[in-house]
Amino acid sequence: MPTLIKKPTRVTAVGNKPKLIDEYVGRMNSKTQNISVAHMRSPGGWEEPGQTPEFREITLVLAGTLRVEHKGGVLDVHAGQTVMCEPGEWVRYSTPDEEGAEYVAICTPAFSPGTVHRDS
Repeated sequence: MPTLIKKPTRVTAVGNKPKLIDEYVGRMNSKTQNISVAHMRSPGGWEEPGQTPEFREITLVLAGTLRVEHKGGVLDVHAGQTVMCEPGEWVRYSTPDEEGAEYVAICTPAFSPGTVHRDS
């Protein structure tokens, strides 16, 4: 039987500025371990520490630009584009443009603070 997710859970974000994260599917909202789906809205100039997660992260940018730094360089992912980062790959996300960005992140298995391995 299908499961209706009536509303997301607001998750506290990491970074230099406030960022909105609404988890629809994942460890907090639906108690789902194998996948998470979150809607994110980050302001211009937001950045977070680098990370080497144990999960695959697929990010669909809905508006603005999401910058993804990686060991081989930098990718700017624009509205209508998607980026996929593999487990064990170091990445650092930011929204350098003034308008910020809106995007959906899908993680397999589900995002967990214990498996994201942020830089200290």
